Amino acid sequence: MDKLFYFKINLNKYGDLKLQTERENKVFYQAIAFFLLGMVIILGIHFFSNSKLKAKVDNRAQYLRNTEHELTKYQASDDYLSSQDLDRLEQTFSNRIFWANKLVALSQEIDSKLAVRKFTYQNGILTLNGITPIDNNIREIDLVNEFVMRLKSNPEISNDFPEIKIGPINTQEVKDTKIMEFIIECYSKDSQTVLKGGIQ
Repeated sequence: MDKLFYFKINLNKYGDLKLQTERENKVFYQAIAFFLLGMVIILGIHFFSNSKLKAKVDNRAQYLRNTEHELTKYQASDDYLSSQDLDRLEQTFSNRIFWANKLVALSQEIDSKLAVRKFTYQNGILTLNGITPIDNNIREIDLVNEFVMRLKSNPEISNDFPEIKIGPINTQEVKDTKIMEFIIECYSKDSQTVLKGGIQ
């Protein structure tokens, strides 16, 4: 008499494993999608900030060209201008050249890993507000330190701003993407006099 063999297959366990695998795949694909979305947002912020900075540089350069044209016209008719008018035009002309050169030098030192969103100048202090995405493989503070070193090494900037240092730093999350915000303060020679004498 032949022996009969029986095999017991737990179909429920197979179904559970299949569902678990599908869930894990779904989570994995969602993580990839969020990561790609975050990178797109960061790159978008970076390119938007750089395009705004470039637009400001272009606008200042255009203003400089217009000022040069106006100054040439005024110089041709200096009989009708007072010495005070000429001094004021010369000061405006010099200031426009100064800031156009500074903005060009600044744009040359900004790399693809960080972006400068805003800059202000008050009491002889040029303040740069920037951001950089947080990456587990990179120390963001090193990126900021390297940026400061590049600014100090650029004579177009360091000659007029001999002291450059890092200000407050904080992190925040924007649409599942962590970014670090930083401030860099560039002190002009005039700012030292203001700080020592006190702000009136």
